[in-house]
Amino acid sequence: MQTLRKLENIFTESQFQVRYGKGSFTRGFCLLDAKNIVVINKLFDTDARISCLLDLIDAVTIREELLDAETLKFYKSVIRFKTEEST
Repeated sequence: MQTLRKLENIFTESQFQVRYGKGSFTRGFCLLDAKNIVVINKLFDTDARISCLLDLIDAVTIREELLDAETLKFYKSVIRFKTEEST
């Protein structure tokens, strides 16, 4: 649960709203770019929610200058992990 909260913080501190709702989202989430809203399928368990947020990190522009020190450190570790995983 702590990882989920940290991922949510990355988005909220970068001025995105993270919401959970019902819907038939193709990838488990919906991104409303114009309003900076991320909607995750509320029926997903914690692991699936984390997976969706990890996928979304690549789809949005995270404004690092808005992140506090702890969130920025976590964000950079996520990016490093994703880079290592893809190679």
